[in-house]
Amino acid sequence: MFLKPTVRCYRHWWASHQWHTEGVRLPHSPPTPRVVYCVRARSLKNMSSTVPTKYWHTLEDGRVQCDLCPRFCRLSDGQRGLCFVRAAENGKVVLTTYGRSSGFCVDPIEKKPLNHFLPGTPILSFGTAGCNLACKFCQNWDISKSREWDRLNDAASPDLIARAAKDLGCSSVAFTYNDPVIFHEYAIDVADACRALGLKAVAVTAGYVNPEPRAEFYRHMDAANVDLKGFTEDFYYKICGAHLANVLETLEYLKKETSVWFEITTLLIPGENDSAAEIDAMTRWVMEHLGPDVPHHFSAFHPDWKMLDKERTPPETLQRARDIAIKNGLRYVYTGNIHDETGGSTYCHHCKKKLIGRDWYVLKEWHLTDTGACEFCGTPCAGVFNGPPGDWGAKRQPVRLANYE
Repeated sequence: MFLKPTVRCYRHWWASHQWHTEGVRLPHSPPTPRVVYCVRARSLKNMSSTVPTKYWHTLEDGRVQCDLCPRFCRLSDGQRGLCFVRAAENGKVVLTTYGRSSGFCVDPIEKKPLNHFLPGTPILSFGTAGCNLACKFCQNWDISKSREWDRLNDAASPDLIARAAKDLGCSSVAFTYNDPVIFHEYAIDVADACRALGLKAVAVTAGYVNPEPRAEFYRHMDAANVDLKGFTEDFYYKICGAHLANVLETLEYLKKETSVWFEITTLLIPGENDSAAEIDAMTRWVMEHLGPDVPHHFSAFHPDWKMLDKERTPPETLQRARDIAIKNGLRYVYTGNIHDETGGSTYCHHCKKKLIGRDWYVLKEWHLTDTGACEFCGTPCAGVFNGPPGDWGAKRQPVRLANYE
């Protein structure tokens, strides 16, 4: 049983009911600093992580329907939606994982992947559990398909996450590993706490969300990477348990209705979504509906979850996809999950010279002005740039937010 919030912001309500001390920074030693943030809570086991939500309505038969995403899960009391984190409780739909995480880590922002948003900077990344899709090839299935609450062993208020990110030297915080759509309320409150400290909020998402919550969600985001998992309804329905049209609507909404910087990722699976015809149709659609400046990442699949019978994606398939996309007019097309300096680098669409040379996540060359223009010909490069690039490189730094009595 949760207490009804008396303030609009869940962050303030949750903090006032659960947390009663500030974070404590523990000592750390060079050369590879590791920061542990400890938050005193009454008890991690007894602490409620359930908060009210607003995107739902009551059906005539007494059940409640969740209206957050196009699944429209219809639930009786005690039932959870397919995402597993939104549930029916006392005739209402609640979020059951507010303030809980499967882990925190500082990554290079290029790993999201975002190649045109504050390049070279570190980003504090975290996720919760569950997902509103059912992708058979999920590369993070141990988190997104988790039904074990003991995976959510890190707990933190939005304010603590923002302070930790700031202290770690991060420029932004990413909601990733599983889709932030399903922890909508928590993600928004973290984003607001980050913005209050001058940090950016980044969503890594499949874009499977209904119009009203989508509009609210992206009002609080600064950047996103959206998975365009394929370009046929058959693939989305049979492999992902979803529908293509809803994702395309999200992409068009981001381009036409928001100022959110976004990039697209497509994981190419041999024999499923990697044909030249499908890639041609996909990139023609992107060019027509989103324009030439939205970066598109084609990433390599590896056997995982329920697709262990598939081979890894050959590098040639990714390079072919990149060639098709460029031929169709896209200016910034990348290969991912393989070592390919050419496919990982950024080029001026006017003079064709290399603007950002990348070796995996390490920036080896930089030929942009502080405002993001080509040093050679002055042509602007699409993206969000803020002076010289960061130098975080390929480092991955786990961060533990522990709780003590």
